[in-house]
Amino acid sequence: MDEKLMELQDRRAKIERGGGDRRILAQHEKGKYTARERIDLLLDQGTFREIGAFVEHRGSNFGMDQIEAPAEGVVTGWGKIDGRVVYVFAQDFTVFGGALGEMHGQKIARLMDLAARNGAPIIGLNDSGGARIQEGVVSLDGYGHVFHRNSIYSGVVPQISVIMGPCAGGAVYSPAITDFIFMVEQTSQMFITGPKVIGTVTGEIISSEDLGGARVHAVQSGVAHFTGASEEEVLALVRRLLSFLPSNHKELPPVENADEDASRNEELLSVVPVDSTRVYDVLEVIRRVVDHGDFCEVAPVFARNAVVGFARMQGHSVGIVANQPKFRAGGLDIDSSDKIARFIRFCDSFNIPLITFEDVTGFIPGVSQEHHGIIRHGAKILYAYSEATVPKITVITRKAYGGAYVALNSKAIGADLVLAWPTAEVAVMGSEGAANIIFTKEIAQSADPEAMRAQKIAEYKQRFANPYIAAAAGMVDDVIDPRETRSKLLDALTMLRNKEELRPAKKHGNMPL
Repeated sequence: MDEKLMELQDRRAKIERGGGDRRILAQHEKGKYTARERIDLLLDQGTFREIGAFVEHRGSNFGMDQIEAPAEGVVTGWGKIDGRVVYVFAQDFTVFGGALGEMHGQKIARLMDLAARNGAPIIGLNDSGGARIQEGVVSLDGYGHVFHRNSIYSGVVPQISVIMGPCAGGAVYSPAITDFIFMVEQTSQMFITGPKVIGTVTGEIISSEDLGGARVHAVQSGVAHFTGASEEEVLALVRRLLSFLPSNHKELPPVENADEDASRNEELLSVVPVDSTRVYDVLEVIRRVVDHGDFCEVAPVFARNAVVGFARMQGHSVGIVANQPKFRAGGLDIDSSDKIARFIRFCDSFNIPLITFEDVTGFIPGVSQEHHGIIRHGAKILYAYSEATVPKITVITRKAYGGAYVALNSKAIGADLVLAWPTAEVAVMGSEGAANIIFTKEIAQSADPEAMRAQKIAEYKQRFANPYIAAAAGMVDDVIDPRETRSKLLDALTMLRNKEELRPAKKHGNMPL
């Protein structure tokens, strides 16, 4: 037995060394950790349990039968984050550059099956040169098995991708299907086609970082939801995000310590200017309403005219959607529509109530927006809110104009409760535009058109630029003192905690993608 145990220890030690000391050193010199080091940073200390460590590839072409690949280039297993079970795979760049082959893909797929059967999140730490070319088409088949599970387990358990090195070609589509993508600044990239191929085909010269680095995907494409300056920072962000999420679609998120401090409520009166043309930071509103002022913003530098993220109310997780008047007056465009709709669907998948803070001028006009499909993209918000069955509450702080008012969780598309501040304006459009259209003839025929225009604008504001007509029609449930916002939301969430809502029987809807 001693001999057998010694053999086991030797085999395991060899597997744990991955590609060997030289390649581990090269990884460290790039400012990157190894797969196993990353897992240790991510999980609660001492909780990781590896599975599939002895899996080997079956390749024989191009000398593959003479090449060893410890753990098949990917470390898989389970552990705990804040005491809750999670399943993790980490591609090992020291082994074949983390390239995915047949058995590498099977290891990930089997781990995903285990996670789904046991109702726990899946976290993928990606650091791979792509498909293992030496294995040919079976490496592509390995990707297919992973993509399929990403899709069928969407909405079953949270899926998180952490890009910690290159992620190129078909490999990018697995993270793209998952719920959230994290990237490390300067050391991670994602792209379908690399700079060299682009240069050959199109003549465009660009670096890997400028083509698909963390900043590009966080600011421009919206592919990345979170970025960090180091691997430690990014993995800490993963742990933070998971604290707001349930382990699976049948559970509720964990409950944390409630906030009993009401001192921030008074400050709401001064945060939002009464003048609807003046800007303010909606994050200042959110932080004064949620527990401990703690808000985990998702995609904070993409489509900044919209804000989405997680917070807690009386210890319970909530999803926040808000217009951001600091950028594009909080209007809705193509990117913000996509950002909002996808966030709504995630929250609805995992039993997280939605609170919407509305201050919207409308959908942003322009030839580019129309030609690039603002109709289709804007419709995603309408669809997502209408489809969602979690508790849905709206707070109108100022402007709620036109189709954007309807889209942002109005009573007509399924809001459970709509509250408005006295500064709210619920109308077809702003007073200036409405007066110019309604009173065109009177203004044109007036001896002093500008004075007449000002008079008509004032009349329209007096009559329509308030929340009371909408309240009279039942479209607003209550007009509240801004200082009551938190208490009213807490009462509403308590009232809606056992909400159940059925939908017509069908296979699934056809969202305007």
